[in-house]
Amino acid sequence: MQTNANANANANANVSAEEIARFEKLAARWWDPDGESRPLHDLNPVRSAYVAGRANLRGAKVVDVGCGGGLLSEALARAGANVTAIDLGAKLIEIAKLHLFESNLQVDYRVQSSEELAAAEHESFDVVCCMEMIEHVPDPFVLIRDLAAMLKPGGQLFLSTLNRTPAAFGAAIVGAEYLMRLLPRGTHHYAQFLKPSEVATMLRHVGLELEDISGLAYNPLTRNASLTRNTAVNYVLAARKPA
Repeated sequence: MQTNANANANANANVSAEEIARFEKLAARWWDPDGESRPLHDLNPVRSAYVAGRANLRGAKVVDVGCGGGLLSEALARAGANVTAIDLGAKLIEIAKLHLFESNLQVDYRVQSSEELAAAEHESFDVVCCMEMIEHVPDPFVLIRDLAAMLKPGGQLFLSTLNRTPAAFGAAIVGAEYLMRLLPRGTHHYAQFLKPSEVATMLRHVGLELEDISGLAYNPLTRNASLTRNTAVNYVLAARKPA
């Protein structure tokens, strides 16, 4: 008998059943700010502010790709966006939907792949967000191609990920997973981290124009997160589809 993760992976080529299953294990405590998703809680205000500072979210049609339990999705909805949020982790989508009863926000949560949404709603979104997901898919370029296909002409893409540097290996894997145990071991794979230049090349190949790359600094002891010029560990970027 197939699990949800295996069935989803079989239906979508650019998906890892192992990755989906790993994140589904975190679903029950996704909204616990002191649980396994603690770093996401700490980084979410900075990421959402980055998007809100560069895009007019009021009334905008926005999609959060790889939404998990809905942290960013709810922040975007709270800023006035009409949010669609997709993930292939059915348990994560279930938790995200349940949390709407607490937040009283409206988000259209779907168990759906980026490929499926890009085909169904081609060039439909003003803003596409994809935070901390691209390093978990087998083919990053295919994902970026899907994200670009979702954007309206003139629309904006916001993406965050980890740089492939010794500093990122030390912080995200050795520090976060093994020493401080902020994340389950095996959450990240160093070979799947992406350098900003690599992402910029992919964006250019799908016709998007890079507008900004900023570093994301995070101190797990103080739980302070902020934007920085240093992109050695974690970074967020903005790109636009020409009108």
